[in-house]
Amino acid sequence: MPPVSPIPYIPQRITVHLGPPDSSAANVTVNFVDYVKNVASSEIYPTWEESALRANILAIISFALNRVYTEFYRSRGYDFDITSSTAYDQFFVNGRSFFSNVAQLVDELFNDYIRRQGVVEPLAAKFCNGTTVTCEGLSQWGSQNLAQQGYSSVQILRSYYGNIEIVNNAPVQNATTSYPGRPIRRGFTGPSVVVIQTELNRISQNYPAIPKISTVDGIFGAQTEAAVRKFQEIFGLDVDGIVGQATWYALVRIYTAVVGLSELRSQGVRYYGISWANTNPIQMGDRGIKVEHLQYMLSVLGAYIPEIPPLTIDGIFGSATRNAVLAAQRRFGLPQTGVVDFDTWNEIYDQFSGIETTSFRNPEEFPYTSTVLGNTVPRARYSQTSTMTQFPGNDLSAGNQDAVRKEVVR
Repeated sequence: MPPVSPIPYIPQRITVHLGPPDSSAANVTVNFVDYVKNVASSEIYPTWEESALRANILAIISFALNRVYTEFYRSRGYDFDITSSTAYDQFFVNGRSFFSNVAQLVDELFNDYIRRQGVVEPLAAKFCNGTTVTCEGLSQWGSQNLAQQGYSSVQILRSYYGNIEIVNNAPVQNATTSYPGRPIRRGFTGPSVVVIQTELNRISQNYPAIPKISTVDGIFGAQTEAAVRKFQEIFGLDVDGIVGQATWYALVRIYTAVVGLSELRSQGVRYYGISWANTNPIQMGDRGIKVEHLQYMLSVLGAYIPEIPPLTIDGIFGSATRNAVLAAQRRFGLPQTGVVDFDTWNEIYDQFSGIETTSFRNPEEFPYTSTVLGNTVPRARYSQTSTMTQFPGNDLSAGNQDAVRKEVVR
């Protein structure tokens, strides 16, 4: 569900426009793995060091996935995912053969990609040859030079893209569009509404006339409708307060632009948070979006905290999810019930948010202490809403102060 999908996927097939976006060139639809083999065989030399080949293949994959994930062209009304023009995208030669060693590496790597640490979307991993053309991203010949010096593929990628990580074995599925298939209007609830609210709140930072939605709760109420209407007015859409296909893709397009998701220097998408403060505890047998959010957060924590076991994000609260909850409660000093009550949800979300915003964990950059039973101890506490860094909706002036949050002693 771009652009706030919890897990980007590898499309089985990708549609390539054989020319610049506005040209009358034909479209071809090919298997994604064959697309990567084609571009890699067109862009790089098979005689290069293996670590250079791997680094370049991962950059090719990530750039293509970013185009799919952000619906870069489809949100603009085109009927393709990417072009063959190097002025816009990557070099694809329809019908060409592949180098055998390149094809073998692609078969191994096609469902891996690069992303910035703590963000969701595949990196828009731009690159150039580094000789006749230079750019901000990876230098292809430069990568070969580093490989000859003994750099690994990850070291090569980090030397050009900075603080990145490799996602391995991303799921493969048929390509689907993000539009939910029917207009979303007042009274609707669910994840599609969360997407709308998240996008509108972020867009409103650049377009302050769009009123803030105070709580991203997945409920299409009066605030959401008012924000939709103002968005439609600003961007020349029919002002009806309903998110049909035209409004949906305008939101996708503008959100992608203001966050820079299709650019190398992207702010990045964080996994969205919904306030579940007034809901019942989550426990064994429960299903749905709340469970899916819980599982995602636990999965992220598990990548950093070995005591929290891995689990599948399927929206079903089974024994694996309960075991992960118990491990988290044990790690965070909570009652080990296996039930996610308000305190457990908030602690998991706080710790998850702390990983998302890793600079907050650096005490030199973000010192934070709280007093518990008279002892001042370091304690990471983070915003419980996805609007933490957004304009609060009213002017700030001398004398303003935040409400004091009282620490709950457990």
